[in-house]
Amino acid sequence: MGEYNKKLTFVSGLEGAKSKLIKGNNLEVLKHLRDSKGMAGKIDLIYIDPPFATNNVFNMSEDKASSISRISGGDIAYSDELIGEEYLDFLRERLLILRDLLSEEGSIYLHIDYKIGHYVKVLMDEIFGINNFINDITRIKCNPKNFSRKAYGNVKDMILFYAKKSGNHIWNEPKIKHSKEDIERLFKKTDENGRRYTTVPVHAPGETANGLTGQPWKGMNPPRGRHWRYSPEQLDILDSQGLIEWSKNDVPRKKFFVDESNGKKIQDILEFKDPQKTKYPTEKNIELIELIVSASSSENSLVLDCFCGSGTTLIAASNLSRNWIGVDQSNSAVKISKERLDKLNDYEYLELEE
Repeated sequence: MGEYNKKLTFVSGLEGAKSKLIKGNNLEVLKHLRDSKGMAGKIDLIYIDPPFATNNVFNMSEDKASSISRISGGDIAYSDELIGEEYLDFLRERLLILRDLLSEEGSIYLHIDYKIGHYVKVLMDEIFGINNFINDITRIKCNPKNFSRKAYGNVKDMILFYAKKSGNHIWNEPKIKHSKEDIERLFKKTDENGRRYTTVPVHAPGETANGLTGQPWKGMNPPRGRHWRYSPEQLDILDSQGLIEWSKNDVPRKKFFVDESNGKKIQDILEFKDPQKTKYPTEKNIELIELIVSASSSENSLVLDCFCGSGTTLIAASNLSRNWIGVDQSNSAVKISKERLDKLNDYEYLELEE
């Protein structure tokens, strides 16, 4: 480490703003942020959507600016021509610095496709530690395809989620509202007031040797290998309030009402299809990024995307009152990011000196 010899030059925006859009090679910018700007350990959330090693060049032109297809001619949006070992070396250099930039409560999400993703998983295990691997998230990206080829249709990509220190990372449990179908399926019972509910066990796995939750309640011990979720005194209160339902065989279960639920836990298969019309190739669904930002950062957090493209991560962070740093070296990407960001938030635009 040490003092880095390149400088970031203020170009426009609000000088000194906490949120920053930076034009420059992201490896050089990341080194500068770590070594000269003292940003090591300051980033709570990193989301990156790097090239997918497709061996393609993604172009865009004015007449097809809203298309995500590869356009012959026009301006180069970005090049994705690194493949194999060269690609993994490219990624490794950046991930090593990103690890340094993450705070002790930080997390990193790397968005990648199925062809190279498993190699990237091994790379991230090496850099962040397999014990800090949290999730391999499947993302449904598009409608089913009917291309004629000797393979199953591909409608997914993957997001690798790691923490700097597993268990210490920021986590705001994301929930999704129950649909009408969910409510009818999961909350089948109705009380005398018309409130829909289901019932859940009043015991949980694991025995309690000496605690209150291992003692008898109404002459019953908890089932073998389990303990009461509540003390006998608390169970008496719940029963007196009519919140314990007894089966024909005198098995107690607690009532859980749909109007007490804040939604259902989001699982590791997400359906957030990308928009069909965009200003930039491979632009991601902003609701997907907002989910990630809300789950793995706080309002005082700093969010980093060093492959920021058209700025979707930066907009998602702004929408959720997070400060952010976005980096890209593509003229097209920076132009579109600025156009989108100028409508939303005060930020500082800088360029890394050549």
